[in-house]
Amino acid sequence: MSFNHKDLLGLEHLDKKTLQIILDTAKPFKSLFTRSVKKTPTLIGKTVATLFYEPSTRTRTSFEIAAKRLSADVVNVAINTSSVVKGESLIDTGKTLEAMKADYIIIRHSLAGAPDMLSRNLNASIINAGDGFHEHPTQGLLDLYTIYEKKKKIEGLKVLLVGDILHSRVAKSNIWALTKMGAEIAVSGPPTLIPSCIESLGVKVYYDLDKAVKKADVVNILRIQLERQQENLFPSVHEYVELYQLTKERLAIAKSGVMIMHPGPMNRGIEISSDVADSINAVINEQVTNGIAVRMAVLYLLKPKRKNVFSD
Repeated sequence: MSFNHKDLLGLEHLDKKTLQIILDTAKPFKSLFTRSVKKTPTLIGKTVATLFYEPSTRTRTSFEIAAKRLSADVVNVAINTSSVVKGESLIDTGKTLEAMKADYIIIRHSLAGAPDMLSRNLNASIINAGDGFHEHPTQGLLDLYTIYEKKKKIEGLKVLLVGDILHSRVAKSNIWALTKMGAEIAVSGPPTLIPSCIESLGVKVYYDLDKAVKKADVVNILRIQLERQQENLFPSVHEYVELYQLTKERLAIAKSGVMIMHPGPMNRGIEISSDVADSINAVINEQVTNGIAVRMAVLYLLKPKRKNVFSD
């Protein structure tokens, strides 16, 4: 198995072979969860620092559990009480963590490109946990793994992303990864939340969700960022619910084996109804479990420190 990367900054520039290596590596880590002792000594003596400039419970906790199951030491940097609030720069914060012998820095930042900037200035492995509207690579990978695990393939599947495509870093990582693995991607949502250039990526656009759902093998519902409603990007939440909420009525016109996904956290009753979220078609809780296995795989694969990075 050849893996020559130092950082995970995004999925845009990864090839199919590299994505497959990550999927194959995650599988045995997930099997570890069934054991009475759910740990392996792989990263004993290594230190993982989480640096989250945006609030996150799900992603940060998933990384922390993944690192601890690999026997790494974990340091969570509390931004609100750190030197960052005193004006310390991102690079200086990163160099401070590296001076403390952090081997990995997992960063979430509101500015696109922040992880890339750290990677160019530090020897530690940098993992992007979400940067601005750019990418969320480990979410894209865990979605990829979940589809692969449940459907036994990715090539030829029709995958539909629904919601705020414009602002979603999850959507971008999903599109890059799934396209490379041979899936056919479609998106659906209000015109104001669909990027104007998205069709140039080979993505089909549907403004009628009913038509889109009928053709899909997988439907990934993206969270509506209610804070965006202040920008008046759609008339009202009520109208969004009427046109784009995945309901049991829409599920009824879909293929019988359609798989329902959501990266979380969910706005129940807005982008997805509770009966669909709790249906046998939904794999939302499995996505959370798979997220730990995938992040374990990423940490394991990045263990050797080499010069090349994912963003080559």
